Amino acid sequence: MFIGIDHGTTAMRFAALFPDGNVLKLEIPRTEAAGMTESQLISSMEDAFGINSSDISLMAVTYSMGDGIKDIEDITTVENRGVKSIEGAGKKTGGGGLVFDSIRSSGIPAVVIPGIHENSDTDSRLNIFSHSTSPEKIGIAYHAFALGFHDFVLSDISSNTVTVAVANGKLIGAIDACIFAPGLQHGPLDVQALRDVDAGKISANEAFVNSGVLKHTSFSDRHELIKAAADGDSQAVLAMDSVALFAAMEIAGMQLLMKDYGSVGEVIIEGSVGEVPDVVKKIEAHLGVKAHVLDRWSAAIGCAEIARDINSGSSEILGLKVNFKNK
Repeated sequence: MFIGIDHGTTAMRFAALFPDGNVLKLEIPRTEAAGMTESQLISSMEDAFGINSSDISLMAVTYSMGDGIKDIEDITTVENRGVKSIEGAGKKTGGGGLVFDSIRSSGIPAVVIPGIHENSDTDSRLNIFSHSTSPEKIGIAYHAFALGFHDFVLSDISSNTVTVAVANGKLIGAIDACIFAPGLQHGPLDVQALRDVDAGKISANEAFVNSGVLKHTSFSDRHELIKAAADGDSQAVLAMDSVALFAAMEIAGMQLLMKDYGSVGEVIIEGSVGEVPDVVKKIEAHLGVKAHVLDRWSAAIGCAEIARDINSGSSEILGLKVNFKNK
């Protein structure tokens, strides 16, 4: 059987894919994972799935930005967990690092999925930015590919908004959270944020993690905001409408890139906000299309499907080279 791990913003999600196609799921909040020992983490996974570590043929792991590697690599050969640095954009809890190290120490066969960044073999015009997307978005994209989509633009909308383009079954580029469309918590730095950073009031990372639509509301987190929007609160509805508008603009931008590859692609939406029906309807109305919606387990399941297909001999995944040999 195969396991995929999604290094999400708020939680670590594990999906176990069995030979009969059955999928089991495990979610551990990142703060909880950070307090576990390596043996506790492995035991939690074994207990949740009713397996022993020896039952696992291959795991596919994601970690942070994945900008230290450009290919899919054997976890035993990866330095610094496959990242240049954990400093920069995002909240740090230590949970993701503990999961990565636990898998590497366990001896379970595993591969590490890269992110898309300036050294990736994607459309070089987008390499003006140092980082385009983190590895779990590749898991989502591969799950879409496994469902039969070969030309698509995928927007993952949650704490942040990240949009990925796949043409002819290959990744061609992405737009990261700090570049354009805001999510609920994270977003690009505007003029006032730059002023606050220059004045020493906040760090650039603090500005990034507080540049989503929540900053313009009285709500403390995404759960409050989503519930309030469902109840018709005008402030919350405006925030969600803003997310939908910017996400649609970002998708349209990636469709422009797709045209150079002979297609505008299907539109796929994923994430905690992407699962909100009113947001999906507004994005569809902005773009004049019918979108396909995936749930929040797509990244972990997609990673498990990556592990399955590598184990079966795949030498590339969505155009990413695979550097792994079955022992």
